[in-house]
Amino acid sequence: MSENQLTFQDAAALNQRRNVQTKSTIAQKVGKIYSARAFNNKCLRLAEDIFRLLVRDTETKVREVLADSLKHSQSLPRDVVDSILKDVDSVAVPFIQYYAELSDEDLIDIINIDNITRHHAVARRQGLSDNVSSHIVDKCADEVVEDLLTNESAQIEPPTFEKIIAKYPENEILKKGMIYRANLPFSVIEKILDKLSDKLKTYLVLNHNMPQDFTANLINEIKEKLTLKVSSEYSSDDRIKEFVRQLFNANRLTYSLITRAICSGDLKFFEYAVSFMSETPVVTVRKILFNSQADFEVRNLLRKALLPKSVFPAIFSALKVINDIRFDCCRTDSHLFTRKVIERILSYTPTTDELSDEDINYLISQIS
Repeated sequence: MSENQLTFQDAAALNQRRNVQTKSTIAQKVGKIYSARAFNNKCLRLAEDIFRLLVRDTETKVREVLADSLKHSQSLPRDVVDSILKDVDSVAVPFIQYYAELSDEDLIDIINIDNITRHHAVARRQGLSDNVSSHIVDKCADEVVEDLLTNESAQIEPPTFEKIIAKYPENEILKKGMIYRANLPFSVIEKILDKLSDKLKTYLVLNHNMPQDFTANLINEIKEKLTLKVSSEYSSDDRIKEFVRQLFNANRLTYSLITRAICSGDLKFFEYAVSFMSETPVVTVRKILFNSQADFEVRNLLRKALLPKSVFPAIFSALKVINDIRFDCCRTDSHLFTRKVIERILSYTPTTDELSDEDINYLISQIS
């Protein structure tokens, strides 16, 4: 039996020797020749007739070999394609993943069937359109969406990314999958930023081309969080005071760092920071901050510490939350504390300050 030519003897062998080995060998041979387009027009009909025989073979192994040998082919007869797609997973799945001429309609039909193995095969295909990607997000399990995100050849437009963000807001694996894509649109980065860990934010800075101001703010945020993490590990006033003194001497006590500290519940850091910045004894600072009858004194203290008026609502909200919860849980659950501060900012109705939507969004971005 010639390895490079398809003969009528090959077709006859299917009837004369019906064992699995013979049929599998012929399936592999005819598929290889067909995929390489190594036949003349005379052999075309013969090859396609052999395909039609083999896709109906009772032996799964034979159909598996045929489908595998045809997955890199071009212009297969539609009835042969349909037969393979309707077959069992071991036959259909490799073909689904690699046969290039499946249409978006074919792939969406596969997605609409409840079969996660086939969904994975679609998500791993080369060159998926955004139309198919969007259907995967709508219909498939999160682990299939993970495959989609790691498939760099798949087209995923911003609206499809936004679907993922909305559908899986707490899924760290999918967040990582988005951030690790080579060409993540900046509009998507902006929407997902507040849901990212500091580690993923650092990856963003190092691996994505973002506007300079945006990158600088992100780097500053990461540095501030790391600074406050160091502060949270100090238990004694003396150690916190010395840490804040070092930051003050190095000109690193920025208003955003001080605001972030109080809004994450780090009261001692905030008190010492205000003390150094305003040149006011810390004992006096503490008396002023928690005198509920003297808001004007608090404002004067904050001004003396060179804190801008725009952050006053956040600081007053944080001080109110500290009073409400008696500060017992500030250090043990900073995320809960910050959430409470944000809630207060959103409902903030000062009598002397008008807080615009832009101001509110800015404050939340600084403390979340």
